[in-house]
Amino acid sequence: MDQEVSTACIGLRRMQVGQRARICRVEAQGELGRRLRDMGLVPGTEVSVVGRAPLKDPVALRLRDFTLTLRNNEADHIAVTLL
Repeated sequence: MDQEVSTACIGLRRMQVGQRARICRVEAQGELGRRLRDMGLVPGTEVSVVGRAPLKDPVALRLRDFTLTLRNNEADHIAVTLL
């Protein structure tokens, strides 16, 4: 059963601090979609959650060799597969 959970795409917002995942799709359209892709959030990219603000928004992600902060409403447009 754990393997089924790890292969399913979930929303990036649901990840916990310390978890790693691979982006399976970016569902944002228009300007937001372009901006997310320009920041390196494209399918196949590995990301990890390195921190959250006290009220859980925003979330700090580590991808490639940099840290990126996203608001939860932006993270809602990104689906990931946990590693």
